[in-house]
Amino acid sequence: MSQASPQNYPPALPNFRNLGVMLRILVLVAALNIVAALVKGGVFWRELIDVSAGVQPILLSSLLALYALHPWLKRLPYGAGCVAVAGVEVALTALVALAGRQLFDFEATTQERGWLFALIVTATLLGYFHLRDRALSPALGEARLQALQARIRPHFLFNSINAVLSLIRSEPQRAEQALMDMADLFRVLMADNRQLTPLSDEIALCRQYLDLEKLRLGERLQVAWHIDKMPGDALVPPLVLQPLLENAVYHGIEPSFEPGEIRIDIYRKRDAVHIALTNPYRQEGSHHAGNKMALANIRERLQLHFDAEAELQTKAGESTYQVHIVVPYTKAEKAG
Repeated sequence: MSQASPQNYPPALPNFRNLGVMLRILVLVAALNIVAALVKGGVFWRELIDVSAGVQPILLSSLLALYALHPWLKRLPYGAGCVAVAGVEVALTALVALAGRQLFDFEATTQERGWLFALIVTATLLGYFHLRDRALSPALGEARLQALQARIRPHFLFNSINAVLSLIRSEPQRAEQALMDMADLFRVLMADNRQLTPLSDEIALCRQYLDLEKLRLGERLQVAWHIDKMPGDALVPPLVLQPLLENAVYHGIEPSFEPGEIRIDIYRKRDAVHIALTNPYRQEGSHHAGNKMALANIRERLQLHFDAEAELQTKAGESTYQVHIVVPYTKAEKAG
């Protein structure tokens, strides 16, 4: 089966349980309220209060309903999901109008305008999130990412092949294991990496990568894993840690003839997963464009998957460089 091209990633509904998505909905609806008040004419503030009074109950009930229905909505095809969301909004508009009849004198035309406004707002929001998803997705960033990979991975590949060749006669079993690790690593690098993956799988891949680097760097490469409190079932974007380790080796270990330590701390704190990577750092000639491009790509993918609930921070000390990633703790749903 041929692999789908990056341009063929299917669209998906936004995550209605994501704080960033909810905040964007609130801001966009507020902006549409202002536009509606301006279109109606009259005294702007009175019109805005009038529009908001009708919209706010529907907006709040919509956020609650979409939050509750999200596990069901995300299983639907994109088109059916959009229709379902529109149906929810129309139904809630009707329910709010029905509940408010004892307080407000609604006419049929007013309710029809409310339904029309609900559909316009829903279509605008879904269109915005669709365009944002395309803008942040690997479909448009693939060229930049591939340019980065073309410079870094051959360097790693050739060094690994040379290291394996040196082991074939003296340690054939170790050489065979190294070739298997290389195959596994490049299989993941070439795969469709849009979907989230368990953190335990990402760690297993990183261990294979570091084992390959240790073949040629030997004792110069020291690795300290602090993952006793790691939630292995947490979902993260694939290749969120391995490129950072690659940069840590390239910029922090290779330039020195002295041993250097890469430290990986992964732990859960309340409802968030923290991933901290620390490596040796030298001011002169270190962390050039390649490192910045890798960080920018990871930051974009974190934003795509988790929006405002994810963070990526960097800190350069006198002798160390740290990348700290925070993502919400989410797990795969059990089948059945």
